[in-house]
Amino acid sequence: MAKEKSQSNVRERTDIREPHKWAVIFWNDDFTTMDFVVKVLHDVFLKSENEAEKLMMDVHEKGSAVVGLYTYDVAVSRTQAATGMAREEGFPLKITFKEV
Repeated sequence: MAKEKSQSNVRERTDIREPHKWAVIFWNDDFTTMDFVVKVLHDVFLKSENEAEKLMMDVHEKGSAVVGLYTYDVAVSRTQAATGMAREEGFPLKITFKEV
């Protein structure tokens, strides 16, 4: 009986929405090597070698590129991890994110 009573007190949630997405953007500079950008895209953003190389070329040729869409927490953590890797190697790689 207690089980039935507790189930009747549970409210149905119909207002659950998908979380907002955030675009992570890599910016071109004259110092960060192409190989390092590919490594970060592969190791931190889990891109295949081919996809990482294509994204790196987009950054190089266009000045910037969206490398992925993530929830806020994932965008922040991957941006921080990638920026940390860049600073450890002495690269000024700029990575930002914005809500889409």
